[in-house]
Order: sequence, then C-alpha cells, then structure tokens
Amino acid sequence: MFELNGKVALVTGGRRGMGRAHALALAGQGAAVVITDIDAGECSTVVREIEAAGGKAVCFKMDVSDKADVDAVFDEVIRQFGRLDILVNNAGILTIKPALEMSEDEWERTIHINLKGEFLCAQRAAKEMMKNKWGRIINISSIASGGIGMGFEGAAHYTASKGGIVGMTETLAIEWAPLGITVNAIMPGAIDTPMMQAAEMPEEEMKQTLKRIPLGRIGRPEEVSAAVVFLASEEASYITGAAFVVDGGWLAA
Repeated sequence: MFELNGKVALVTGGRRGMGRAHALALAGQGAAVVITDIDAGECSTVVREIEAAGGKAVCFKMDVSDKADVDAVFDEVIRQFGRLDILVNNAGILTIKPALEMSEDEWERTIHINLKGEFLCAQRAAKEMMKNKWGRIINISSIASGGIGMGFEGAAHYTASKGGIVGMTETLAIEWAPLGITVNAIMPGAIDTPMMQAAEMPEEEMKQTLKRIPLGRIGRPEEVSAAVVFLASEEASYITGAAFVVDGGWLAA
C-alpha cells in the first residue's frame, strides 16, 4: 500500500523541518522528488540524503510568492521529468507580532508566502496534472486557522493565511475533481520544527501548551509526513476537499 513508484512529487519549503520529512517520506515510497526552497544549499543536503537511500531527487531555488519564479521552476521540472503528479504546498513562515504592532509589510509578506504562494503553485501544478487526468495536491495549513481550528495570539497574519488555505482547498477540490485531481489540506498542531523553535515560546507557555495536548507531547515532522504519503497515494483516491488534523488531540480537548 501507499507505493508511489513512477510518480513525480514537488515539495515546497523542503530544506528542513516538515518539508524535509515530507520529501524523505515520498522518496521512501518510490516517488522522484523535486525539492524547492529559497535556500538551494540546504535543499541540496536533502537531495543527498534521498540519493544515499537509493532514491531520486533534485532541488531548485524558488520563491513561491513570485509567479515568474514558480513558472520557471515548474517549466524546468516538466522539461526534466515530463510530468508532475504530486504537489505538497509546505512553504510558509511564522513571525510572532501583536496585531496592534503589526506593519503592513509584515502582514503582506506572510499572506504572500503562506497563502498566495500555495495558490500559485497549486494553479500551475493543476495545469500539468490535468494532462494526465491524475494529480494530488496537499496543502499544509495549521490548527491555528480559526473556524474548526483555533486562534493563536500574536499571529493574526499567520492564522488568516492558514484559514484561507482551508477555504481555498475546499474550492479547488470542487473545481478540479473533474480533472482527476484531488486537493486536500493537513492541519498540523504543535510540531517540532525549526520554525516552531524560532518562535521561542517561553518555557511556562510551552508547559501550558503540553497540558492542552491529550497525547502530552509535541509532534514529530514524520508524523505529519505519514498523512502526506497517504493523501498522495492511490489509496486516498476518494478523498478530496478534506482537512486532516494531526495535532495529538489538541482540538478535541
């Protein structure tokens, strides 16, 4: 089950954290993996990891918020591989700033990378996937997204972008189902990644967070990647427009 032999997958923000884990997991199931990020150097390290394990991978520097950049990279992917089957929209940023202190530039940068970037990549990916009447688009959102999720103090821009991803996912799933493309979202909770570490949550706040998680711990990137692999596989062929929560029970508590 869940084998991806012959598939070509593209992971944005793949140089570390969850993106790296997703790339390794997809390669482990047989997919050829294209890793993109704003830092091509760190991407190359992930490529070497995949190749050392017998997999196939390449990396490209790409700014997901720049349409010209996105188109150029996707053009090269198609030139090299001839197809694209799976997109994992993982690239994103988080900076903590109280809403009353947030600048317009801080707001726009987060929305452009987290939300606009996912749309641009999904749109271009769909144009390639529809040629083969088969595709899997997996958008990484967050439980910090309002609605069925939750608010997150100091992150109005982040929660707005992540909530937007869920709404966008549902709409794209409807529009692209006739094209043979499924579109789903994953809503991780607290996951041990460099981005979370950079947020520098105070020790007491971390203790309070752990008390709210029924499983009593922070998640591992690989535990989110398991959902990515499932949604990318043939076994998930009847799932589209869904938002999968991977949060140790946080929202249920």
